[in-house]
Amino acid sequence: MAVQPLSHIATARLAAFVLMAALAFPGAAQAQKKDEFQTSAPYAILIEADSGTVLFEKNADKLNPPASMSKLMTIELVLHTIEQGKLKWDDEMTISENAWRKGGAPSGGSAMFAALNSRVSVRDLMHGVMIQSGNDACITLAEGIAGSEIAFADLMNKRARELGLTQSHFSNSTGVHEPDHLVTMRELAKLAQHIIKTYPEAYKIFGEREFTWNKVRQQNRNPLLGMGIGADGLKTGHTKEAGYGLAASALNNNLRLIMVANGFKTMKERAEESRKLLEWGFRAFESRALFAEGETVGEAKLYGGAKGRVPLVSPTPIKLLVPRALNEKLSAKVVYSGPVMAPVQKGQPIGSLKVSRGDNVVLEVPLQAGEDVGSGSLHQRAFDAAGELVINVFRAGMDRL
Repeated sequence: MAVQPLSHIATARLAAFVLMAALAFPGAAQAQKKDEFQTSAPYAILIEADSGTVLFEKNADKLNPPASMSKLMTIELVLHTIEQGKLKWDDEMTISENAWRKGGAPSGGSAMFAALNSRVSVRDLMHGVMIQSGNDACITLAEGIAGSEIAFADLMNKRARELGLTQSHFSNSTGVHEPDHLVTMRELAKLAQHIIKTYPEAYKIFGEREFTWNKVRQQNRNPLLGMGIGADGLKTGHTKEAGYGLAASALNNNLRLIMVANGFKTMKERAEESRKLLEWGFRAFESRALFAEGETVGEAKLYGGAKGRVPLVSPTPIKLLVPRALNEKLSAKVVYSGPVMAPVQKGQPIGSLKVSRGDNVVLEVPLQAGEDVGSGSLHQRAFDAAGELVINVFRAGMDRL
């Protein structure tokens, strides 16, 4: 019999936090969204990098062509391959005629201008991708790791699924337009968050202002780096089909935000709207602590256990960015598939805490068992089985209505 997902209201402490947030601003639940940010970007999302709290979104789950912003997946796969020990920064790869012709000087697109048949280190190729958005560098890395760009794209998609990117699909290493090369802004933001957290040293390359190769000196394409807003990454993108896009991150007063937006009509619009979105995020939100590391967030019902319930905790502190001028009520719930079968080990993943602002989930944190709970007595297991039978008979009756 299929186990149905059950939802439980979070602890009284969290409920009290939600109530306090609403009462802090009388009439907030009925107030108009006067402070809601507006952008001309057809697709956009803004998140806090540490917790993943969503501060703003617009068509964030709609697939659209990402252009060179999809190079973030290429970059992640290369960094992951290095981390696995299958590749070294000092390894050299050959610039093939395919890479040179399709992505180098003859292509007319973004390139690091590596010479045909030259040998280039992985370190320099990654600079060429992360600073100059070099298509020739991307193709060379793809061929060096997987033998061909097509095979590398297969690895990109496999790795994307491992990282929880369930909708996005990659057909090449460069972002050159293909009909099925599509991503969502939410998943690109999730990918950027992963890169920042997992590869902090490599991430610094995104912030370098220029890179010279083959006597060609080029400036970093990110328009936000020189604006004094703390921007230090990540990738621009542009094709006729995609419009102008930007995946960016900025750090201000120990708060890091990640923004991804696409579909701008001009480079100027992309720069101005992206800056406004990040500045609004830093100005309009503040951090609130919800739960300490290891503190009980809620409980899950157990089946056949020595106890009827197991406490659920987060292995890390749970924080949430909330609007300084709150105009929407927050709600929260603990969600898990249950009842959970005993025995349960401390640290076992159970479910998640979901915090919503209006209709949008703004924070989702995985939860785990806070203690060991062994199997119950034969009598207890029989009692639980009888109770579950009654519940499932009721569900079956409801399904026929």
